Amino acid sequence: MKAAVAVGLGLVLACAAQAAQVRPEIEVLVSGGAHQALFALDFEGQRGIAVGERGEAQITRDGGKTWKSEQLPTSVALLGIDTESGRTLAVGQSGTVIFKKGDSPWEPVNSGTERRLFSVSTNAAGLSVAVGEFGTIQLSDDGGRNWRSLKLDWMDFGTDGGAEPHLYAVHVGADGAVTAVGEFGLIMHSADHGLNWTVQSRGVPSLFDVQIRDDGVGFAVGQDGYALKTTDHGVNWTRLDTGSKAILNGVYSSPDGHVVVTAMREMMVSNDDGATWSAVESTEISTVWYVGVASSGREVLAVGQAGRIIRIGG
Repeated sequence: MKAAVAVGLGLVLACAAQAAQVRPEIEVLVSGGAHQALFALDFEGQRGIAVGERGEAQITRDGGKTWKSEQLPTSVALLGIDTESGRTLAVGQSGTVIFKKGDSPWEPVNSGTERRLFSVSTNAAGLSVAVGEFGTIQLSDDGGRNWRSLKLDWMDFGTDGGAEPHLYAVHVGADGAVTAVGEFGLIMHSADHGLNWTVQSRGVPSLFDVQIRDDGVGFAVGQDGYALKTTDHGVNWTRLDTGSKAILNGVYSSPDGHVVVTAMREMMVSNDDGATWSAVESTEISTVWYVGVASSGREVLAVGQAGRIIRIGG
């Protein structure tokens, strides 16, 4: 595993351990065609939505038991989804942002950029942040109807020659703190609603997803099995050894310490908040890649290749 470079508030190496193997029940709930793909998944209560290629959405209203396909008003790939306080935001190629509130129709809105957006997050107060390619950060104060661009001087963040890094995932906290992750192992944190940023960690492998719980515990995952953990809402990060060298795509964790990490034909789980890890042994996992992972509060589900949605048993 490649060594990380600590910047700002300490990055610590956790003890390495070889991952054991587990065999949870994997149930395929939805399966599409060979050229379909779902990239992101989110739940608010029992209502969940997955989005993917060519504006495809899969929607559940019963916690993931049953799903209904829906075409959103776009033909481009949708790469990120967030549901909060009855508002849903989907983001994707060409700066696409699609907004929905309650049972109202889906509504394309002007994001203020034509760059690809990979991820979006919103808090209950209506602060929305979308991130994307070449350092794109878009901000909204009204839950995603109106957006503005934030321009950063990347020389200040220590990227090679001021290169603009792709930002792959973002989390907005209830207090307005924002954490974004991306290329160069960057973990960036803003304590003031996304206006000013500091680098909390920087390394070699890219980071593709971040999740931070209400209790302040969170995880970031990426290339070459690279994984980190925070216990203070994204201010300090500790490096973990998952026992994997795979490209880690997505992460979900629950307050009881159960963590699920999706990967390229691999999946890692922990039942002790990342202290120890096990690799999921399943033909379904070893032959199909999964990306988005989330929970309805009752079960953990993941989405990915061939439009598949799976339930991951405990």
